[in-house]
Amino acid sequence: MDYLILVFWVLSLFLSTSFIALYIRKYNKSDVIIAVYVVYIALSQILAAKIAVFWNWTAPAAVIIFPFTFQLTDTMNEHFGQKETHKMIFIAFLTQILMVIFIWFGNSLEPAGFWWVDNDQWLSIFNQSIAITGASWISYLLTENLDAWLYQKIKKWTKGKMLWVRSVLSDIPMLALDSVIFVTLAFGVFSSPSQWDIVGITILGQLITKWFFGVLDTPFMYLDRFIVNYKMEKKEKPLENES
Repeated sequence: MDYLILVFWVLSLFLSTSFIALYIRKYNKSDVIIAVYVVYIALSQILAAKIAVFWNWTAPAAVIIFPFTFQLTDTMNEHFGQKETHKMIFIAFLTQILMVIFIWFGNSLEPAGFWWVDNDQWLSIFNQSIAITGASWISYLLTENLDAWLYQKIKKWTKGKMLWVRSVLSDIPMLALDSVIFVTLAFGVFSSPSQWDIVGITILGQLITKWFFGVLDTPFMYLDRFIVNYKMEKKEKPLENES
């Protein structure tokens, strides 16, 4: 993996975190979190079909998105509670169903004769695999909702202290569970023919890359809290001497 990409990855996380935190601070509404979350989930659905190389490990390209999504569920949980987090997850799931339906609609249309893109190449990129889609939906619903539940449990156990503890201890096991469920279903159970020979190494690659990116996003939870809670000190304007 190119280190320049990693730099831009961190920069994009900084920008999205700052934008969302500033919006929450100004409006105290969760709609911006939902909007960005839906975009990330849609991207992960598309990128999940590509197996990429991260240094010496292979994993679906979507692993670069998952730390963003889990951070957003933590952010929603932190500011608006577990109920709103579950609501956001199901809203995003509905958009995934609609996205797959409309991709299928678009792929079913006859391409124009003057269209310069080869239709087979187009379909190879955007034709959603049933195995990938089914595995993605199952792992998504289980792990994202469990993450929301676990985050609140840890927050109560720690009495609202140690933000990094609830962020790491909710994300790390759920990222691992997501990898095991998705890869096993997508490349083993649902795949035809099954590719059990790559399941183990792909799960391992996902675990290493997801945990790496997952740990990197933890400081941005503190950035979010700093921006949302930062109080501008108002300086009193000195009185002008009356003439």
